[in-house]
Amino acid sequence: MSAVVTPEWVKDAVFYQIFPDRFAKSEAVPKPANLEAWDAPPTAQGFKGGDLRGVLEHLDYLEALGINAIYLNPVFQSASNHRYHTHDYYQVDPILGGNAALRALLDAAHARGIRVVLDGVFNHASRGFFQFNHLLECGPASPYVDWFIVKGWPLNAYDPKAKEPNYAAWWNLPALPKLNTDTPAVRAFLLDVAEHWIRFGADGWRLDVPSEIDDDAFWQAFRRRVKATNPEAYIVGEVWHDAHRWLQGDQFDAQMNYIFARTAIGFFGAETLSGLKHGPYKIEKLNAPAFAKTLQRTVALYDWQVVLAQLNLLGSHDTARFLSMVAGDVSALRLATLCMMTLPGAPCIYYGDELGLEGGPDPGCRNAIPPDRLNGNRGDPWAFIQAAVALRRAHPALRRGTFEVVYAEGNVIAYRRAFEGAHALVVLNAGREDAAVTLPAGGLHGAAFGTPQALTLSERETQITVPARSGVVLT
Repeated sequence: MSAVVTPEWVKDAVFYQIFPDRFAKSEAVPKPANLEAWDAPPTAQGFKGGDLRGVLEHLDYLEALGINAIYLNPVFQSASNHRYHTHDYYQVDPILGGNAALRALLDAAHARGIRVVLDGVFNHASRGFFQFNHLLECGPASPYVDWFIVKGWPLNAYDPKAKEPNYAAWWNLPALPKLNTDTPAVRAFLLDVAEHWIRFGADGWRLDVPSEIDDDAFWQAFRRRVKATNPEAYIVGEVWHDAHRWLQGDQFDAQMNYIFARTAIGFFGAETLSGLKHGPYKIEKLNAPAFAKTLQRTVALYDWQVVLAQLNLLGSHDTARFLSMVAGDVSALRLATLCMMTLPGAPCIYYGDELGLEGGPDPGCRNAIPPDRLNGNRGDPWAFIQAAVALRRAHPALRRGTFEVVYAEGNVIAYRRAFEGAHALVVLNAGREDAAVTLPAGGLHGAAFGTPQALTLSERETQITVPARSGVVLT
């Protein structure tokens, strides 16, 4: 039995990522003046006034989609619409409704069996963070001088002529002073924050740029503190590459699987790539053998318990939206979503993708959902994605089963999942023509998803013709 332990609930989870300022707003939360129009293109600095009660008021929508877990972008007090510039780690931003709104959302979500994971920004704070503001006011006499890495005085945090800040900052951005986690008081503070919100009721942490705290001992202590509070709390790191170092069972449970996202775009959108980068990465066109090779490699890279807990995604607040990556090709989104829903690991839908939202890189990918789309006018591809979610939730083999690629040629990939005697065969045709294939996978009863043009089942093999740009799942 594996020595690595990951939360059981994550293996059955379907996540939905919400950027709180842009999902929905409630009349129950007082709003400040000078908000951007909800339907105006998003800007880097502007606020639209989405809030946590707006999320609460649309839990019916999420349940209808099949969602049972939410990942929230940062919610703590901040002077940025994305809230990665944390002012106060113990207070939910008042524009989002404050601590009371998070309390209400957690209670309502938990009553429906929906988990809620928070975004932890522990590598850097902000110029408004109390301890850094203390340095700005008191200089080298501040008792908090060792909370940051200062290279010179006075601090040039607001000097527009400075080429770079004279203190350590994330990507040399003066608004994001880097916390000095070598200082015991800083470590104690961050670990207390981590425990506090798990005790409050959060179901885990998504960790922002955790590799930039290059300290295994810190993350080991973080895990011990969180898991002592709730052994089933989920810890998932934002690592865009091989995360083997952090996934040995003593630090994170999983990573955000951007590796899958890039390859899924490259395979399912090969003929319609728009040329946009996926975050910092250029997307390469892939055929089925190359895509299969990546899937097999990522599954073999980690302990199986980690693989089952990976956060699989197609896009996020840090990437252009999927449809914009593939020049509006909805068939690519459908295929990629079906693939994500049938792979090991917890799938995560980026808010609005199920409604066909498009948007380029930040801030375009952080656009607001039109209220009428949330409240009834759902359109394409909502129904397809809802059905794909339902498929995953109906079949334990798709959530916990073994993974084996049984076919990968041209534009067609097929893989088999098996769990406690139940089997599922997934066949995805990314080509523009119908594909007839014979697969060494018998013992199946029929199509649970999709409509094959022809299907012959025997004890030894499956012969199937899959229409162009579609997928079929046999069980």
